[in-house]
Amino acid sequence: MTSVVVMALLRWDERPELRRPALVAGFEGWNDAGNAASEAVAYMSRAWAASKFASFSSEELWDYTSTRPQVRLEHGKTRYIEWPKIRLSWAHLPGRDQDVVFLSGPEPQLRWPSLASELVEAAGELGVTTAVFLGALLADVPHTRPVRVTGGADDPELATLAGVEASYYEGPTGIVGVVSDAFSQNGVATVSLWASVPHYVSQNTSPKATLALVERTARVLGTSIDVAELQMAAAAYERQIDDLVAADEDALAYVRRLEAQDEEDDKEAEREKRRSDDVPHLSPAAGERLAAEVERYLRDQRS
Repeated sequence: MTSVVVMALLRWDERPELRRPALVAGFEGWNDAGNAASEAVAYMSRAWAASKFASFSSEELWDYTSTRPQVRLEHGKTRYIEWPKIRLSWAHLPGRDQDVVFLSGPEPQLRWPSLASELVEAAGELGVTTAVFLGALLADVPHTRPVRVTGGADDPELATLAGVEASYYEGPTGIVGVVSDAFSQNGVATVSLWASVPHYVSQNTSPKATLALVERTARVLGTSIDVAELQMAAAAYERQIDDLVAADEDALAYVRRLEAQDEEDDKEAEREKRRSDDVPHLSPAAGERLAAEVERYLRDQRS
């Protein structure tokens, strides 16, 4: 009889003893418009001096024709191959008797259920009490307005703290949705935060969306973080787009229409809140526009 050997995907460098840690996760790729989610995790990791302790680097997770390994130079001349890897690191939360675990890396193409299962198991070993999942999406929003952060939470108190409402989305999901569901199904309180990035600057990294995610995450974790660097980058980003838009009359008119629509959405949302004694929900008008935008985007991709 042939024995079956189960190969673990997670590789531990060490097993830190942590104090009621919260998990903060962000993946590169489909879930990461404007690189906002991955940059948010990277920024917090640097700010709080996170230390790596484990990783997913198995070739079973990636299709290397989609997620390519990178050639790097060390000391300006020695070449080496950097393979895709999902890293786990940890840090102390400033002002809290608590730690944080960061999860970051490219979205894998393969074995999502296995990855999610091992993450849940590892989180149990580490004593993770709360999980915050970050994402960013392209949306029909102007770059001049405050970044909209949507999402959801399975705990009413967390939802209020995060300033998000229940999501009624149905459709394709990415690794963020899969892992978040796995944690929720295993009794870990989860929060999802998604920043909206203007679709007309989709090729640019968005420090403004990154700033919104970092500030909202810090609020959920009950801590503070110095965001001066991000604030300066966000201001420069907005000025640069302002200059580009101002040079094109059609683009300027389009942004003005988006601004007007955004203001109307805010008014409609406020009216909805006043009409309802329950948790606020997405207004019908905003939902119809979002659905139309998604359909248009998918038609363009197929073309």
